Amino acid sequence: MEKVSSVPKAAARGQVPLDKTDQRLLDELARDGRMTNSALAAAAGIAPSTCLGRVRALVERGVIRGFHADIDPHAVGRDLQAMIAVRVHAAARGRLAEFGEEMAALTEVENVYFIAGADDYLIHVATADAGGLRAFVLDHLSAHPAVTSTETILIFDHVRPGHRTTPEPQSEL
Repeated sequence: MEKVSSVPKAAARGQVPLDKTDQRLLDELARDGRMTNSALAAAAGIAPSTCLGRVRALVERGVIRGFHADIDPHAVGRDLQAMIAVRVHAAARGRLAEFGEEMAALTEVENVYFIAGADDYLIHVATADAGGLRAFVLDHLSAHPAVTSTETILIFDHVRPGHRTTPEPQSEL
């Protein structure tokens, strides 16, 4: 992922006010992050120079955190995806951010979520197969001194507005 800013300015302090044009730009970029400036400007009904300035301002204000390719794990041989709920020991609570960063650095990890509730983290992983998932849980979670428990939930499909990461199931008529 191309990181745009190491410290989002206004976003770190709270919600950033957005007008209708900003929201339209964000909606279009969320659908297609590779959209040209000219096409984005046309979709928002503004001049290309205005569009470029507004997108730059959204980046500087910390609203746009980065630009990246959304890679389908299945297409690169990582067919099994799971969400793993992780609970850490009470003694490790002072190092939660460090644990999250450590998990995010692992190649199998797609996303790390610090959450509220009985568990501390949800870790989205993608592996080649069940053996890879088992090895990930045993080597990186069960063996980790901060981890007290895990629960693995398999992902059958992931649907995001405007995107589909797995093929549509075939139905017989």
